[in-house]
Amino acid sequence: MSEEDIRAARLEKVNQLKQLGSNPYAYRWESTHHTAQLQAKFADLPSGEEVDLDVAIAGRIMARRVFGKLAFFTLQDETGTIQLYLEKNRIQEGMADIDADAFNHLKQLTDAGDILGAKGTIKRTEKGELSVYVKQYSILTKSLLPLPDKWHGLTDVAKRYRQRYVDLIVNPEVRQTFRRRAQITAGIRRYLEERDFLEIETPVLQSEAGGADARPFVTYHNTLEMELYLRIATELHLKRLIVGGFEKVFELGRIFRNEGVSTRHNPEFTSIEVYQAYADYNDMMALTEGIITTVAQEVLGTLQITYQGESIDLSPPWRRVTMHDLVKEYTGLDFHAFPTLEAAKVASKNAGLHGIEDVPSIGKLLNEAFEQKVEENLIQPTFVIDYPVEISPLAKPHRSQPGLVERFELFIVGRETANSFSELTDPIDQRERLEAQAARKAAGDLEAQGVDEDFLTALEYGMPPTGGLGIGIDRLVMLLTDCASIRDAIAFPLLKPEVLNLFLPQESTDYISQPKRSESSPESAT
Repeated sequence: MSEEDIRAARLEKVNQLKQLGSNPYAYRWESTHHTAQLQAKFADLPSGEEVDLDVAIAGRIMARRVFGKLAFFTLQDETGTIQLYLEKNRIQEGMADIDADAFNHLKQLTDAGDILGAKGTIKRTEKGELSVYVKQYSILTKSLLPLPDKWHGLTDVAKRYRQRYVDLIVNPEVRQTFRRRAQITAGIRRYLEERDFLEIETPVLQSEAGGADARPFVTYHNTLEMELYLRIATELHLKRLIVGGFEKVFELGRIFRNEGVSTRHNPEFTSIEVYQAYADYNDMMALTEGIITTVAQEVLGTLQITYQGESIDLSPPWRRVTMHDLVKEYTGLDFHAFPTLEAAKVASKNAGLHGIEDVPSIGKLLNEAFEQKVEENLIQPTFVIDYPVEISPLAKPHRSQPGLVERFELFIVGRETANSFSELTDPIDQRERLEAQAARKAAGDLEAQGVDEDFLTALEYGMPPTGGLGIGIDRLVMLLTDCASIRDAIAFPLLKPEVLNLFLPQESTDYISQPKRSESSPESAT
């Protein structure tokens, strides 16, 4: 039977229910328990025994088995599943004043996918299955579309992302991922709030996109007659709060970057940025370790985790090593020793670097060497510290290493998870760097920042020494839930539209298809 035929047959059942005086789309239901509570409470109930305790549960019918005067349904709620033991005489007696033919209507008018309420007692069958021994039932929502075949499930990756609601119904591990995501974000907030950090929301719509090298989404405000950008970072507004006198602030929220899509990048993603007055990037390393290890322990109960078959030890302290030393370790190139950019390029080509002909400085060449030869090898948690000034326009100059800034990025399983600076507080230096960025932007670099004059004005009022930190929430969730793709860690990832006909008369519905993969323009964590 085709899906269209199934839908038509179920619509007919909706009509039959209405003719019987039953509303197939109920208003409410009062449950006494979730399935997991019952499974835990009666885990030791012997086979064949019944408990004289009235319970009421509700959930989705995942499977039906009907044998004449007996039926067994598998009912699933948010917490798990339990069997419904449905016996004709018991149901007819329990529903005599509601529906004289209740058991036959149960057999004929319910389907897998329907949402059902059931009342009864607890019984473990002779075969050992804990069950609700049903006295009464109520069809709460009639499902019109069939669930995926139970033997094959919802395995089409693109369809899983397009129809996440079906994915959540049939794949309990997906629900567990998003439950853990909620626990992770709640744990991060709790950790910071316990240390007197204050979460303050900053604008999503901004007149100047800043705080990161990224191409923004552009929109237009009709009443104000002005072009606006969706934020690419929360950094510059949170720093304004530090200028204003707050000493510990953060925001966990959505960021938008009009860039490539891949297993690690989504145009709309979640990050947390944290700023602490009178601190530097060393303090931020300690804070980062504390946040991640605490949340991992709370959510997973261990710091020994497995990601895509790779064992990861999150136990602190984590390795701290300069970008220069890592590049030398993996390539043999010592970027402190090159007298000229050309000499550095020749040596880099000999070491296997590619696409470096137009790299304009030794600092950027060092970063190219790091990205091409080092990143993928950083499996265990590693703080990579002391970056070239050319790629860090918002970081404070290193206090002892000319040409470098006080910055770290945290790498785990070969990908950036966090980013931090000793924040630049010198307004003159900051203006020069932003103007250099603006020149790049004017020359066609779509990811370069412009000059945020109001932010520079704020700096001129004076910002105390400040440590800043950004953590990519989606990538952290990927790590702690063993998700191979960022789309598995985001409930509703942005995907290309696809028109599907769901058999709605004279209507079509826009859905989403799998995106093209691109590794361009990875988001930074701050």
